[in-house]
Amino acid sequence: MKNPQRKIRSTAMIFTRWVGSPASLATHTIIFAGFFIAVKTGLIAYDEMLLVLTTIVSLEAIYLSIFIQMTINHTTKELEEVGEDIEEIQEDIGEIQENVDELQEDVEEIVEEDETEKREVLQEKTALDEIQRDLRKLLADVERLKNGHSNASAQNSTARE
Repeated sequence: MKNPQRKIRSTAMIFTRWVGSPASLATHTIIFAGFFIAVKTGLIAYDEMLLVLTTIVSLEAIYLSIFIQMTINHTTKELEEVGEDIEEIQEDIGEIQENVDELQEDVEEIVEEDETEKREVLQEKTALDEIQRDLRKLLADVERLKNGHSNASAQNSTARE
């Protein structure tokens, strides 16, 4: 079963929407014209018609003002809820921005570390190249000394013979 307040609020909103429509304007115009036509045709006395019409219009105005206030209250409540939702969204956006900032800092650190590692690898490669060059030189010197020693030994052997 529906909530009675919700049903009344729904009825109030439907009524206030209808009152503000062209259909309502046409209906009221026809009713007022009908009352004046009834007086002209003699169906009702002028004083009686004014009494009935004034009473109906007064009651309609009272109920209409109540329905309008109910609609305003409902709309105000919805706007407050939307405002709260907007505040929550703004807080979420703030948190997301903080996370993005942290991620940006992490990325910058990673890039910095990567550049440092690249420099270190380049320095290590340069050092390795130098070591390899020195090692080749050393091997060449050792080979030359070995050949020189072999030649000297061979000369000594031939000299002894």
